Amino acid sequence: MVGPYENILLIKPSSLGDIVMALPALSSLRRSFPQARISWLVRPEFAPLIEGHPHLDEIVLFDRKHLAKAWHSPAAGRGLISLVSKLRSRRFDAVLDLQGLFRTGLLARLSGCPQRFGTRWRERAHLFYTTSIPPRLEWVHVVDYYLKLVEAMGGSDCRVEFVLPDKPAAAAADGLLSRHKIDSDRYAIVIPGSAQVSKCWPPERFAALADRLASEHGLAVAAAGGKSESEMIEKIRSLAKHPPANLAGQTSLPELVEVLRRAQLVVSNDTGPGHIAAALGRPLVMMFSWSNPLRVGPYGRPQCVVARDADKRGLASRSRDPRHAIRHITFDEVYAKVVEQLQAGGGRP
Repeated sequence: MVGPYENILLIKPSSLGDIVMALPALSSLRRSFPQARISWLVRPEFAPLIEGHPHLDEIVLFDRKHLAKAWHSPAAGRGLISLVSKLRSRRFDAVLDLQGLFRTGLLARLSGCPQRFGTRWRERAHLFYTTSIPPRLEWVHVVDYYLKLVEAMGGSDCRVEFVLPDKPAAAAADGLLSRHKIDSDRYAIVIPGSAQVSKCWPPERFAALADRLASEHGLAVAAAGGKSESEMIEKIRSLAKHPPANLAGQTSLPELVEVLRRAQLVVSNDTGPGHIAAALGRPLVMMFSWSNPLRVGPYGRPQCVVARDADKRGLASRSRDPRHAIRHITFDEVYAKVVEQLQAGGGRP
């Protein structure tokens, strides 16, 4: 027997883009079980994205880098024991593990919760769940797949809704744009980095794109990303006639959300900030190499995607076809999508 529940744990520690795509599941849980207390297990560096979320009651921090040393570090071992004790003390009556890894499945089991729901796609994590559902082509996108799991929990309202918390970051975003002499009513954001180099479109093409956005569309251009991506952005700046402002490492997550929320256009690799822009419904062009846009592309917005065989990759999470390498995405393909998005105004209905 499933639901209703009074105390739910959602497990989705990382990554940034994956957390964004789990937001509809959170909102569906809240609508389906309005009286339940909902907690989210997340890594500390991503917690600011969901702090203050109206559908969330508690954030439980999961410091994976520290806890991974539990087998040879007494301090980390004590930290892991403390985390498990904390989870058990909450007496959850349902756990929804959207990460689907062995370690998160094990945490779900160690929580002592009697009803554990999770994905079935890797590391045999499903062995720790009481209910799991294999992916199917009918719900190939992870957003739909996650909502099928909420439905399996007894969820009654599984429509897709991306909700990001309202944050008092507007003034900080205004200040950042002002310091870089960017008109807050007319600018584009490019996101040239990624945690995986194989997802990164060549810098010289981002430079050429920045020039066209400035010269032909009158847009100020800024490049956003983490501090580690500043060097890449400086390379883009050195190649451009109209160098984009370098915002790398200058925004907190809430400030990044506000900067993206106001942009007239976002052009991104398949990486976290791009998925935030998709959730915000911004005019967007997003490039995919080996990751499958059917599974993790901007939800319901195939017109924003640039990729080889974008609608023909089935359930595969990763392509090994060399034709899908990011270098094969041409400047003209991306620029054509840019013009379409600017003309259409971009976002979801």
